[in-house]
Amino acid sequence: MGVVNVTPDSFSDGGRYATHEAAIAHGRAMWLDGADLLDIGGESTRPGAARVEPAEEQARILPVIETLAAEGATISVDTMNSTTAAAAVAAGARIVNDVSGGLADSDMLAVVAATDADVVLQHWRGHSADMYGTAVYDDIVGEVVGELGERVAAARAAGIPDHRIVVDPGFGFGKTPEQNWQVIRGLDQLVGDGHRVLIGTSRKRMLAVAASGVGIELTGEDRLDLATAVTSVLAAQAGVWAVRVHDVAATRLALAVRMAWEGEG
Repeated sequence: MGVVNVTPDSFSDGGRYATHEAAIAHGRAMWLDGADLLDIGGESTRPGAARVEPAEEQARILPVIETLAAEGATISVDTMNSTTAAAAVAAGARIVNDVSGGLADSDMLAVVAATDADVVLQHWRGHSADMYGTAVYDDIVGEVVGELGERVAAARAAGIPDHRIVVDPGFGFGKTPEQNWQVIRGLDQLVGDGHRVLIGTSRKRMLAVAASGVGIELTGEDRLDLATAVTSVLAAQAGVWAVRVHDVAATRLALAVRMAWEGEG
């Protein structure tokens, strides 16, 4: 899943693809690099980010979704707003990726249920303004699995069948770097729950913190993308369905090497 941030303030590439033209060109390049999905978002969820009005969010992303979907790309919309989700599906999106798991907008699950789109339910404990204030766990893997189970139950109750549900443990959302690594080590428990699993570790602080622990500074995107590719391989070995990344080419290469090692290539 290639990330297309149509925003001025995303944590990694804020502003680089903020125009429709730049975002469309970036999406096309990712598709050519071998992305299976393009995740298009118009609201940053970096720590401390301010909310964006749905009208502004839609103005940013709908022309990008319409163009890339018309060209044959499979589109996911990254949004916490039900009105944006509905508009994006009408514009051609096939997946609604809600980092709040339907908690930020009480209408989200019913809106998705009324479409034929899939939904990604991410583990979430609050908005970006204070996401680390909720990073308190006794058993982080068990609690993430349990809280995601509650979101799955809510989606089912809203009328979304299991085959349209994807879960995401929410790396970096209400979790410290070390807690993120605990979740990586426990991915088999989440995968074993039966739903497709999406993860997003791309360019996140957990990678830089891990590297700094052995005296390596991850100061550039290339080095962060190399570290991301390693976590993508770990995720593939755990059986996840998809990885959400900024550098599709690097991830595809890492996964090809893993497949060759496993004798699948």
